Amino acid sequence: MSTTNPTPLWQPDPERVARARITAFQAWAAEQHGAPADGGYAALHRWSVDQLDTFWQAVTEWFDVRFSTPYARVLGKSTMPGAEWFPGATLNYAEHALRAADTRADEPALLHVDETHEPRPVTWSELRRQVASLAAELRALGVRPGDRVSGYLPNVPQAVVALLATAAVGGVWTSCAPDFGARSVLDRFQQVEPVVLFTVDGYRYGGKEHDRRDTVAELRRELPTLRAVVHIPLLGTEAPEDALEWSALTSADVASPVYEQVAFDHPLWVLYSSGTTGLPKAIVQSQGGILVEHLKQLGLHCDLGPEDRFFWYTSTGWMMWNFLVSGLLTGTTIVLYDGSPGYPDTGAQWRIAERTGATLFGTSAAYVMACRKADVHPSRDFDLSKVQCVATTGSPLPPDGFRWLHDEFAQSGAALWIASVSGGTDVCSCFAGAVPTLPVHIGELQAPGLGTDLQSWDPSGNPLVDEVGELVVTNPMPSMPIHFWNDPDGSRYHDSYFDTYPGVWRHGDWITLTSGGSVIIHGRSDSTLNRQGVRMGSADIYEAVERLPEIKESLVIGVEEPDGGYWMPLFVHLAPGAVLDEALLNRIKKTIREQLSPRHVPDEVIEVPGIPHTLTGKRIEVPVKRLLQGSPLDKAVNPGSIDNLDLLHFYEELARKRP
Repeated sequence: MSTTNPTPLWQPDPERVARARITAFQAWAAEQHGAPADGGYAALHRWSVDQLDTFWQAVTEWFDVRFSTPYARVLGKSTMPGAEWFPGATLNYAEHALRAADTRADEPALLHVDETHEPRPVTWSELRRQVASLAAELRALGVRPGDRVSGYLPNVPQAVVALLATAAVGGVWTSCAPDFGARSVLDRFQQVEPVVLFTVDGYRYGGKEHDRRDTVAELRRELPTLRAVVHIPLLGTEAPEDALEWSALTSADVASPVYEQVAFDHPLWVLYSSGTTGLPKAIVQSQGGILVEHLKQLGLHCDLGPEDRFFWYTSTGWMMWNFLVSGLLTGTTIVLYDGSPGYPDTGAQWRIAERTGATLFGTSAAYVMACRKADVHPSRDFDLSKVQCVATTGSPLPPDGFRWLHDEFAQSGAALWIASVSGGTDVCSCFAGAVPTLPVHIGELQAPGLGTDLQSWDPSGNPLVDEVGELVVTNPMPSMPIHFWNDPDGSRYHDSYFDTYPGVWRHGDWITLTSGGSVIIHGRSDSTLNRQGVRMGSADIYEAVERLPEIKESLVIGVEEPDGGYWMPLFVHLAPGAVLDEALLNRIKKTIREQLSPRHVPDEVIEVPGIPHTLTGKRIEVPVKRLLQGSPLDKAVNPGSIDNLDLLHFYEELARKRP
């Protein structure tokens, strides 16, 4: 039982526990692999990290993973970085994602929803046919295993088809949402040198059409490795010169794709996560690693199966989109929403859940808190009787969010499973969160995930219980990156996670592991900006803003607030003679919106007398963030490491004045 909240907010009833897939898995694993039959989830988790090889073997057997070539052993090497999973094995991710087409051909695999909120189904057989047709066309275009295929696409069925067709031929998928500006996209795609680009002519958001043809033209000019561009006319425009039409590539009547059988550690996709300096990290994850990690996470932790409908509000620029697509692995119908999270009103996402019959409804903590502030009453105003679980990520769900969700659903007599989850783009999965057989305590994630030896460490590497420490993972996970792109000696990968504690993954979050086994996330321990789950490095902001002649230097901070909000101020040190008037303010915001992303437009732009640096000239972000969160100066920073300590008093004073 949790030490911080002794009375659970939600407790699964015995029937819920009995029918949970994780309960059946534990009984089977006890019989087949010596897992503990008693002791509930805590005992199963302990076994899963103590007997890592046996646990992951059990996962592949339970979910009937099809190895076309058998593996020699589960874990060839267990060192981090560089763990070697299922050496010798070959398989294909897309083959597993489309398996339900054999038994559920005419049932919906996808439900596509736009801002009209009317769901349109794509059946399993139709999804498989389109993937088969496109995979054959990709091969005809010369796409070979290991070639990169990119998508500049919103969350539409074509994006899912393109990902699965790419995986079917052994290509490497990578995507950005079309609200990303050209520079932001090129910073990502230029690193991986794609040979094919799937793109829309524009997208609809907030009731408006956004034409992206000029951006697409710039991408084509700046990506010299492209052999083909595929035009998806979302706004109904003609294909540009030399572009291929989507409809022509997906019209063939082919029953099933030819699935390239690739090594377990063959790259599946590249995701991007920005640090505080340099280009975004190009994170490469493997076909096999993602397959088994997502089967575990979605099939056991999220309790998803063929009777479920899985909705998570996301864009193709966030790892949650990849995670959502993997719902297909469990035979689940996935819901794709392409549009604003709050259009035409704040209740939009609940309306989509109602109209699609979502059983697992995933959103951001920020959306939950926005609904609470806007006096939205989801369970009263919508029929959410199918919703079994509301899951949140992107930032920690604050206690008020737990209470509000619980109370809203309790009014209609529903006992709601609230699953706050936390993971990262870096593993495209969760370190901690949903467990259908455990109680939910206010403000807490239920438990660490199976196979994940999650710990909280102090700076010396000592484990902590009921104290705040660094989130570390002490054993390898199959979905950890196989490498970063363009990181030949592995130094950037090593420095990103293994520099602080050699051989142990340090993620960059502050967490508390309670003596009751639950987890509390306190936000980022580094200075990466996390907006609606989409992370961007401060360096991206600086590069864009400081091109403006009026800006001498800038500093951007993302501050997690106690009420669940996320305050992102941009501090600007102006050039001599410049004035922060309305015109400059608008140009700053426009620059960030158009060159980077609308999500990362700052909440406030504040003029400062100067930007503090370390003695070696690096802007200090984390100490300023600590000051803004209320830490005293002597606790926030080592005074001897700062070039001008007086500048920090401004931020100290600002924190005092803020409500």
